[in-house]
Amino acid sequence: MKTIKPGKTASGSSPSELRQAEVILALSLATDLGTGRPMEWAMRSTLLGMRLGEALGMDETELRDVYYCSLLIYIGCTSEIELALQLFGDDPQAGLAAVDLINKSDPRQMMSWMFKYLGAGKPVLDRLHTFSNISQHMTDYKRSHCEVAQRLAERLGLEPSIQTALTQLGEQWDGQGEPNKLKGEAIARPMRVALLVRDIEAHLYTHGIEAAVTIVRQRSGNIHDPEISSLFCEQASTLCSSLEQDATWETLLSIEPRPRKYSPNEFDNAALVMADFIDLASPSFSGHSRNVASLAESSGTLFGLPESDRKLVWRAALAHDLGKIAVPMGLWSKPVPLNQAEWEKVRLHPYYTERILSRPSELARLGAVASLHHEKLDGSGYHRRIQADGISPAARLLAAANFYQARVEPRPHRDSQLPDQVAQTMRQEVRAGRLDSEAVNCVLQAAGHRTPPIRRERVAGLTEREIDVLRLLARGFSNRQMAQTLGITEKTAGNHVTHIYEKIGCSTRSAATLFAMQHHLLSETG
Repeated sequence: MKTIKPGKTASGSSPSELRQAEVILALSLATDLGTGRPMEWAMRSTLLGMRLGEALGMDETELRDVYYCSLLIYIGCTSEIELALQLFGDDPQAGLAAVDLINKSDPRQMMSWMFKYLGAGKPVLDRLHTFSNISQHMTDYKRSHCEVAQRLAERLGLEPSIQTALTQLGEQWDGQGEPNKLKGEAIARPMRVALLVRDIEAHLYTHGIEAAVTIVRQRSGNIHDPEISSLFCEQASTLCSSLEQDATWETLLSIEPRPRKYSPNEFDNAALVMADFIDLASPSFSGHSRNVASLAESSGTLFGLPESDRKLVWRAALAHDLGKIAVPMGLWSKPVPLNQAEWEKVRLHPYYTERILSRPSELARLGAVASLHHEKLDGSGYHRRIQADGISPAARLLAAANFYQARVEPRPHRDSQLPDQVAQTMRQEVRAGRLDSEAVNCVLQAAGHRTPPIRRERVAGLTEREIDVLRLLARGFSNRQMAQTLGITEKTAGNHVTHIYEKIGCSTRSAATLFAMQHHLLSETG
């Protein structure tokens, strides 16, 4: 492990590669939002944790665990949302964030926290009942959080030591934490570092280094490991130097211990983790993202999308609702329709999906499709209100699949709708110019409805293979490079190019590129 220095960068992945750390970094942005913290909070904590780990003389294995524990410390934050809502009201993020920053061994701090956050807005008797059961409630909440964190880490391919450490995020050095009352060195050292930098970062961000040092000294020996706390206090100025400026995406990639690339199958598993992570946020969402993905993928086959685009739309559908994590959780559980102010918050969730998936290019391709799942052809959708020309075929399919699936599922403010009723509504949306007719027909057929025969004509009669060749042609590939990429002969590649030119009525690469852009064929998002 090389010394961590400010300004050290990494180039990231190529379009055909995805690193494990890039997926984890994206998920950390989601957990920042889900816990009411500013985006990139976990990145700053992780950089500080790695600096502290090096100062402690940790080996590469422990530093790896510090890295991933710090990034994923709140990966279980969507578990037990219903319990959190009961305890803290419609927006529990503030109360949950605050409890992690108090000394639970100090009765005065606990009482202050309880009176400020528990049962906020409820009648006095209800609040007293909540107070009397808070110890068991918090143990239950932490246990659920830890179990979910461990299982998601396992599915992401993280090592058993990281999985185990993530079950300890509520523990304290003095044994008074939750859920298992682990004490002292029974808590994994990488998690002890991650828990310390979590507290440091919160106070550092709001009050500065001196305040952070004061808090660490107060909590040394009860909340935190005294040896690690002492070292931080001695070297705080150096460890925290230019932390906010240095904690960039590039720097976090450059300090990743043992960089690892994801295979396509591992990427698929990561997309499934994203789906399940967000669908835990409300019982009414359970399985929603997976169901939308299955419907979109089947519809893509009927629609005539190339295989690579069908894979893209499946992954994008799995991730399409990630941005819901930025919306106050209570809004998803309201038993009555939302008011205008609440709707404005909900309408931003596609923006946050795109923001979470903005890097690297492999995830950005998902975000570009996933963030359009509420757009309409006439510009009446959200959040961008873009019109038909800006909505790719893949995004049109996703929008139709999400429209259907969301309505056949129950929500707290309404019952599920009958499939035939939803089909009728979708046809009305087509007539009104809001949903794509071919996409709707394909979705309805994939869902088992009778529809008019689907006669999907490929643009200019291009085959799947010709679309693949056109994309490479537009990227400047020679016939030889196309042949090597597609596993065909150079002569066959040349024949494909000739056929493409004939079908689209042009004779130059630039004109073919223009045609591809016009018809949303240039990239796998089209």
